[in-house]
Amino acid sequence: MALYEHVFIARQDLSNAQAEGLIEHFGAILSDNGGKVVDTEYWGLKTMAYKINKNRKGHYAFMKSDAPSAAVQEMERLMRLHDDVMRIMTIKVDEHEEGPSAVVQAKNSRDERPRRPRRD
Repeated sequence: MALYEHVFIARQDLSNAQAEGLIEHFGAILSDNGGKVVDTEYWGLKTMAYKINKNRKGHYAFMKSDAPSAAVQEMERLMRLHDDVMRIMTIKVDEHEEGPSAVVQAKNSRDERPRRPRRD
């Protein structure tokens, strides 16, 4: 089986729980077709560079998988048909990086930064 990384953007009017439910739903599709989900990350509601389907924001999700190509093709087909998914991207990788993705690392470093007092 091959290693893949998937990123998809869901509509902005979904709740966080619904967006995370989509991750589980598409992970189950991979599992049902002989693959397995190695790791998932919910990146949150982010502003996009340009409008997609009249939406300025979207829920970003990231999945790492170890699956046969038929399972990935089926998952992508169902993602394209799903009304809540606006964009998808799948990349075949040689190996998965250990630990959190660069997006989560950047968010964590931003959160841990000491705050400067405001000068009013």
